[in-house]
Amino acid sequence: MHVADWLASAMGLVGVATGYVICFMIMRYRGEMIERDREGILREAELRAEGIVREAEVQARDHLLKAREEFDQRTTERRQVLESIEERLKTREDNLDKKIAMLDRKEQMVDHKLLRLEEQEAALKEQERTLAEVTARRREQTLRISQMTRDEARSLLLDELREELAQEEGLIIRKAQEEARREAETEARKVVTLAIERYAADQTGQVTASAVSLPTDDMKGRIIGRDGRNIKTFEAATGVNLVIDDTPSTVTVSSFDPVRREVARIALERLVADGRIHPSQIEEMVETVRAELDQTMLDAAQEAVNRTGLQGVDPELMPILGRLRFRHSYGQNILQHSVEMAHLMGMMAAELGLDPALAKRVGLFHDIGKAVDHEVEGGHALIGADILKRHGERPEVVNAVASHHRDVPAETPYAHLCVAADAITASRPGARAETTDIYLKRLEKLEEIANGFPGVGKSYALQAGREIRVFVEPGQVTDEEGMTLARQIAKRIESELDYPGQIKVTLIRETRCVEYAR
Repeated sequence: MHVADWLASAMGLVGVATGYVICFMIMRYRGEMIERDREGILREAELRAEGIVREAEVQARDHLLKAREEFDQRTTERRQVLESIEERLKTREDNLDKKIAMLDRKEQMVDHKLLRLEEQEAALKEQERTLAEVTARRREQTLRISQMTRDEARSLLLDELREELAQEEGLIIRKAQEEARREAETEARKVVTLAIERYAADQTGQVTASAVSLPTDDMKGRIIGRDGRNIKTFEAATGVNLVIDDTPSTVTVSSFDPVRREVARIALERLVADGRIHPSQIEEMVETVRAELDQTMLDAAQEAVNRTGLQGVDPELMPILGRLRFRHSYGQNILQHSVEMAHLMGMMAAELGLDPALAKRVGLFHDIGKAVDHEVEGGHALIGADILKRHGERPEVVNAVASHHRDVPAETPYAHLCVAADAITASRPGARAETTDIYLKRLEKLEEIANGFPGVGKSYALQAGREIRVFVEPGQVTDEEGMTLARQIAKRIESELDYPGQIKVTLIRETRCVEYAR
């Protein structure tokens, strides 16, 4: 019994345990199934969530694109509206500026008219005052005339008529002067044109030779001589410098005096041709050539006087005038230039009703100072005037020669004729020969010398290099220092530059005050 109970109990326990195990296994299976279902549900949920997210992203992107397009469209429309508004504002602003400018002009016109009205009002008041005075005088005169005799009244009336005629005479004279000035300009052009047409001489450029050709280079040694005695004698006798360098078969004659240079050239050529070169022969040859050249210059001067038909020329002027036969300016022979000047001035003077003989005298002697300008300090115009004055020439001739380069004021019409004729002869084609490069370099060097001084702002070469105007800084150069600076510039030009005639240095110091009204 007990065993049966125990077995029954054991069997019950086994059943319970088995049931428990079965329940556990069932529960576990169910749990696994639930876990698998849960994972499937989770995976499905995740997939659905991802699909929803992707769909949401696509929708959001589409929405964003639509929003951006709408924004861009609205922005473009607003920009167009703003540009339209800006264009209208700019147009209005331009219209306002034009209206303001127009108003300013109108205001200026109104101010001008007001000023004119004020002036007219003042003039009217002055006229009223004058009229009142005249009325008062008339009233007094009427009262006085009423008490005058017939002769006294006639005398008073004549005085008034003389006063009115004097005023009208002034107006007539002024009108006649204006008409005469206009006619004078036309007549001057006619006179110059006729003179140029009537005198058309050929112009040939001439340059005095300064180089002597030698048959052989051995001749250079003979010219130098033993211990240089031949060349020293030659230079002492002629007053020139002989340049003997490496140039083959050539000796250069150098001198500022064209007559000395010509004497030396001819004498050296004859000595070389003769072959006998020693001090005594050199001195004898130089004296012979000098005497021949003096006679050549006298003949040239006499021929120039005869060609111009002048009378009563001082014989002492003839040698000076003849020296111009060997003087050249830019290739133009000065004596030939002077003869041409005389003919031109004579024809222009005849057209103007002046003395042709006196005009020819001015033309022939106008450059006589160039014959000695290398020996006497100063410009050739003033030097020539001094020479003519000392030899008894008329004051009209002296003044015309002195003023033909504006060194002194012109006092007679002959001075103006001299300036005009000089410009005509110098500007004729072929009259003067100077290369453009040499001319420009000389002007550049002239300005470079002036600009090299402290305080000089700028400088300009004028009148073909005959004058240079120097503008200085007023804060760096005083009036007292200006004269010294001009003198220093002139001295530097004399020492560093080769030029014909003289160069006028004009130094200008000025203070300019500039302000703008806005």
